[in-house]
Amino acid sequence: MRSSNPVFSRRGFSRDNGYAGFNAAPQAGAAAAGANPYAQGTANPYATNPYAQQDTQYGAPQAPARSGAMTIDDVVTRTAMTLGTVVLTAALSWALLPVDEANLGKSYGIAIGAALVAFVFAMIQSFKRKASPALILAYAAFEGVFLGVISSAVSTYIGPGTVMQAVMGTMCVFAGVLIAYKMRWIRVTRRFYGFVMAAAMGFMLLMVVNLLFSVFGGGDGLGFRSGGLGILFGVIGIILGACFLALDFKQVEDGITYGAPREESWLAAFGLTMTLVWIYLEMLRLLSILNGDD
Repeated sequence: MRSSNPVFSRRGFSRDNGYAGFNAAPQAGAAAAGANPYAQGTANPYATNPYAQQDTQYGAPQAPARSGAMTIDDVVTRTAMTLGTVVLTAALSWALLPVDEANLGKSYGIAIGAALVAFVFAMIQSFKRKASPALILAYAAFEGVFLGVISSAVSTYIGPGTVMQAVMGTMCVFAGVLIAYKMRWIRVTRRFYGFVMAAAMGFMLLMVVNLLFSVFGGGDGLGFRSGGLGILFGVIGIILGACFLALDFKQVEDGITYGAPREESWLAAFGLTMTLVWIYLEMLRLLSILNGDD
């Protein structure tokens, strides 16, 4: 099984050096038997390792440490670099691309172009077997331009406090999911993965249909972006983002456990950044609807 983002499907960690993303997450019984039911034919070098430690609490074998293997510090550092790039370019675009009446069309055009470029970079990275730091940071830079203009527009036309509320809401979702995952209140299983993926596909399909109706029919399409339905779908979008955060945390945990190469921490940063961008945009849209109705 591979982790995926609600916006872009991406590859899991590399199968090289014995790690294959969610494929390397055996259940207790399979670990005891030396076989991984999720591996889809990919051997796990630690399944028969006599030195692997068995985690009796959660049933996950603990792989021995290797030099050059990914650590949580690597993930935190790369994620900070990627998110820092998003924040920096967002701040610059907010300051340099005004959204007043005279410049609104130009700024929106640049923002849409940046979003398309970010999408292309993200798709290229998604289909690459190895992590490319240059691609990931380029994606973060262009994504930041898009977010900066959109956030500036919301702050100008909806309310100056809406953006800060969205940022705080995103941070709260991240912290809440992290705590729930560490406390094992959220258990990422194949069933959980399948449910989230099915829900995300349905959500995205509805959003595409709504976009087509709005383009060809005018207005808000089917009404999924405003009013009561907009609020409902905003909440659903945030919940989906929270679920994908849990999948990202599981992928990071498995990568560290099974000794994924250090450079693969860029993939973790890439996935976490995309998920946080998704949550922020859904939070911003939801708050814009709520504050716009005041």
